[in-house]
Amino acid sequence: MCDYSLHAVATRPAEVAETLVSTKFQSTATRGFASPDNPQVAVCLRPGTEIAFENDAQTDGMMFRKNIGARLARFRQIGLNRPAQHHDALEFSNGAIVLVTDLTAGQRATVLQLPASPIAERSEAGEPAARHETADI
Repeated sequence: MCDYSLHAVATRPAEVAETLVSTKFQSTATRGFASPDNPQVAVCLRPGTEIAFENDAQTDGMMFRKNIGARLARFRQIGLNRPAQHHDALEFSNGAIVLVTDLTAGQRATVLQLPASPIAERSEAGEPAARHETADI
């Protein structure tokens, strides 16, 4: 998912093993993830996507950066009952929950794992092969 304020920015889904960078998108007041090779396109994460930052993640504070104290995180959405706020968040391995838009720009992370696809998204080619039973001799 990409947060509501990124609707004016081109988007694409994340892929396993790709490197992302936290980015402030032009003509918006929000931050998100992009490919280092194409910073104008927001890379959208689905809830359950797991990422690992190169270093401990940091957020921007009023005057100073805050170190989260963790590198591993799972993407989730929070506050969905409040339509006019940011929902995209990361839940870190130490329990900290941080809005993606609060991340300090320029941090690199690798997509470790995507969530399982809902059944409706799976292709027919992914169905299990028919079972062949053999007779006992």
